[in-house]
Amino acid sequence: MDELKQLVIDGKADKAVALVVKLMDEGKSADAIMGQALIPAMDMVGKLFQDGEYFLPELLVAARAMQKSVEVIKQRSPAGSVAKSGKAVVGTVKGDLHDIGKNLLAMALEGAGFEVVDLGSDVAAEQFVGAVKEHKPDVVGMSALLSTTMYMMKDVIEAIDKAGLHSSVKIMVGGAPLSSDYAKKIGADFYGPDCVAGRDYARSVVASKN
Repeated sequence: MDELKQLVIDGKADKAVALVVKLMDEGKSADAIMGQALIPAMDMVGKLFQDGEYFLPELLVAARAMQKSVEVIKQRSPAGSVAKSGKAVVGTVKGDLHDIGKNLLAMALEGAGFEVVDLGSDVAAEQFVGAVKEHKPDVVGMSALLSTTMYMMKDVIEAIDKAGLHSSVKIMVGGAPLSSDYAKKIGADFYGPDCVAGRDYARSVVASKN
């Protein structure tokens, strides 16, 4: 497990996938591989990123190694057999086609064991509301890179409030033009300066329910 953990940290996707296959052939469970190697690996990557030892390229290659490994586990496991730590809906708001921040958050959440429903970019308020109704997530993560589109976040939050859903889900926002003050102003529950902070907040939301 330590070897697999290190391979993910180092972003060696092909070797990580091969080792996952070997471990599963030896009888290791999906949950054991996730809990003892893959999730701890992404926790370490997140710490290295926050400490300034890893940068975006290292974060992306590690996340890719994690994703490839998880894909193999899903393919080789019965449906529903991999335990999830929580559920999240993510998307970039209406009018904004930038998806790097949203993708990083999705990868960070998946690396923490979350089931992630990715709505993509240019997502309207009613799409967020529909996803919350359908998937009943623990958190909703919204991203905006433009100062002209960040105002759409307020529309989404108001739509979720109007639908009577905000009491059941926490709303996270992030993106270059945002701040914690703006997040409070529009009624968001959390502002994340980076994907690791968003992941940690999502974890705290799930932990508070258990």
